[in-house]
Amino acid sequence: MDSVQRSAVTPRKSRLARTIAKVIHVRAGTGVAPVEGVHKLKIKEKSKEFKGHEKIEVNLVNGSQKAFDKNDEEHKNELALEALLAKIFASISSIKAAYAQLQFAQSPYDGSGIQSSDQLVVSELKNLSELKQSYLKKQFDPSPEKALLSAEIQEQKSILKTYEVMGRKLESQLKLKDSEIAFLEEKLEECKKENRLLEKRLNSSGQLYMLDNLHLSGLNPSHFIPVLRHTVRSIRSFVKLMINEMRSAGWDLDAAANVIQPGVVYWKDDHICYAFESFVCREIFDSFHYPNFSLPNECLPEKRKQQRLFFDRFTELKSLKAKDYLAQKPKSTFAKFCRAKYPRIVHPKVESSFFGNLTQRNLVNSGEFPETAFFNAFAEMAKRVWILHCMAFSFEPAALIFQVRRRCRFSEVYMESLADEAFLQPPNDVKLETEPCVAFTVVPGFKIGKTVIQCQVYLSRC
Repeated sequence: MDSVQRSAVTPRKSRLARTIAKVIHVRAGTGVAPVEGVHKLKIKEKSKEFKGHEKIEVNLVNGSQKAFDKNDEEHKNELALEALLAKIFASISSIKAAYAQLQFAQSPYDGSGIQSSDQLVVSELKNLSELKQSYLKKQFDPSPEKALLSAEIQEQKSILKTYEVMGRKLESQLKLKDSEIAFLEEKLEECKKENRLLEKRLNSSGQLYMLDNLHLSGLNPSHFIPVLRHTVRSIRSFVKLMINEMRSAGWDLDAAANVIQPGVVYWKDDHICYAFESFVCREIFDSFHYPNFSLPNECLPEKRKQQRLFFDRFTELKSLKAKDYLAQKPKSTFAKFCRAKYPRIVHPKVESSFFGNLTQRNLVNSGEFPETAFFNAFAEMAKRVWILHCMAFSFEPAALIFQVRRRCRFSEVYMESLADEAFLQPPNDVKLETEPCVAFTVVPGFKIGKTVIQCQVYLSRC
């Protein structure tokens, strides 16, 4: 039995041993290590992976550092170029300032100023040449930020200097203009004095010196023309004074002109003065064709003696000033004429707007005469018309006065146009269907025997 049991156990043990041996052999063949060997293998693999990552990170850091260094270098180069450009513009501004100073020093001449400006221009040109060389050799300023600020300061100083030079130049020009203005004002004052003297001569009877030795037997139409011209000049002088007073008093001159001559279209705005002139002529020449000028209580001698009477009146008054004659003879026929015409020419509203009262009108109506510039201008005009009337009735037969109606055709024989624009061809060569016609008579005309002295008219389109 024992042997059976022994033989039965042995094969079982040998099988177990063979199994364990196979397992061990398989592990060894496949490289499977015990537990410690497995841990060591894993540590080695992890260290290898870490070293690979470390290399990648180092490479990335090195690449970014190189890119940063490259950008920084480009920025420095740009900054250096910007500083160089700033220096160039600053130098150019300095040249401009120096050139402005050079120009200013030439007139009036300043030798030291010219020399210093010339040296500065030469110095800045050398500086520009050096900047050019530094650019070509890539020799830039090591401190571009400071160079930028320095160049900007230099440029601003140069601009300020340029403005200072321009200011001095403008001041000198202003002084020159002031001296020219003062000189022209002196010349203007001299011209005004000469004009006043000429005006006095023109308005004085001395201008009729050619009539000083005139006798009634030698009277002819050629003597009438200069008297008429002086009369018209005096009328226009008074009208100009009246228009200026009306303008100062705030009158609507266009409306006033339209009341005098309604519906007239003027070629120029300042032609409305002819309307006022026509009004004054119409009133003061009214009744000119009557020997006594339609003055009340004015007795005349018989007709054969009237010619001598009017010629004597003409000779007496032509050499005197109106205000002096009125002061000497306040009850003369000429004084009556002034008292009759003043209220007709100067409306109460007009006089009140001029002077704020009707004192002059009241004085004239009471037989006295105001001593004002306005009334003296009126009296001088009235005297011219009066002596013209006296000369007209010194002829035998007496001179005739005439005017033309509105819308009459223009005739060079009897009319003189005051508006040359009426005969001008309009633009674009447009043919006018109507010819200019008379809008109104400004100054009446006269006829002495067969001699016609044209009336002055204002023309418009019919």
